[in-house]
Amino acid sequence: MRIIHVAPTPFGAAGLFGGGERYPLELARALALFVDCELITFGRQAHVEREPGGLQRRTLRAIGWLGGHPAHPIAPGLFAAVSRAHVIHTHHMRSLPSRFAALAGRTHGTVTAVTDHGLQGSSWGGLLPRLFDLFLTVSAYSARELGAPAERTRVIYGGADPHRYAPDPAASRGGVLFVGRLTPHKGVDCLIQALPAGAALTVVGSAGHDPHLPERDYPLLLRTLSVDKQVRFADAVGDDALPALYRSAAVLALPSVDRTCYGKPVRVSELLGLVVLEAMASGTPVVASRIGGVAEIVQDGVTGFLVKPGDTTELHARLDEVLRDQQLAARMGRAAREIVLERYTWQAVAERCLAAYELALPVRQTPATL
Repeated sequence: MRIIHVAPTPFGAAGLFGGGERYPLELARALALFVDCELITFGRQAHVEREPGGLQRRTLRAIGWLGGHPAHPIAPGLFAAVSRAHVIHTHHMRSLPSRFAALAGRTHGTVTAVTDHGLQGSSWGGLLPRLFDLFLTVSAYSARELGAPAERTRVIYGGADPHRYAPDPAASRGGVLFVGRLTPHKGVDCLIQALPAGAALTVVGSAGHDPHLPERDYPLLLRTLSVDKQVRFADAVGDDALPALYRSAAVLALPSVDRTCYGKPVRVSELLGLVVLEAMASGTPVVASRIGGVAEIVQDGVTGFLVKPGDTTELHARLDEVLRDQQLAARMGRAAREIVLERYTWQAVAERCLAAYELALPVRQTPATL
């Protein structure tokens, strides 16, 4: 079985450090342990490499980006690149590559699957969803938000590598950790305001790609709010540094909001939250907003706490409770890791994916012999 994943933006310095970019990479890596799998992304120069685990990563040369948006690269080579797949699995349904890969799949008679990560845009008057055989969503909330047809939908969630993200009994823990892009819907302003007295906060993440004011200056607002507080901005860090940050934190905070500090409603906030699963795998309790798909993976009072989005008083109280009660934090951390090992490893996600592919494959004529 040959599987090709298509993601509009690579994860890392050449693209973006976000969950929507990390997810396709991690899933494709896990699938490559079972089947022939390739991940296609886009950049200014074409490039092909094969990872030790078996995944082939192909960068197609983009001749431009529609509207200058990182999710809409224009790559004439895409149609040919997916022509020998048994399954074409795209990410960000409304991205330009997803649209053209789905059309290519229809042309070739190939099974088409999509996992959406929240990108907004036109659905071509309802035509776009009809191009996909499978909707493999990261949460039940995502399926509802996407309006995915129930008979073609499977919730596969997301995962964490339990070997890379694992607790270290010898490591000391302390402070609050945030990992994510510095964009208003992440609610980092609320987190800084809610930070308990004497608590340290480490903020890991690059600036968002908000093109307009005032959102464009959101990182500057965060630095202003941090004056006289123990807040360290670590910017984006490499994969090698993240595990140590998770396992040394007392608690991970994900304070996403449904209305930004600028008064703008957030239509889609957190479809899942990979950083939550990575923290849980590391034995770190989570205090997160009760929003989107987050409530499907954080068990309130068991693996952490869920709070009302934007409620800095409740956020402060729950952070303070976890920071003060080390036995509670340790108990929650153990429960969090156990749940990841049971349900949310990338291997488990890959197995759910493969089961869905195999159900759909007999329905279509594939372009090569299985």
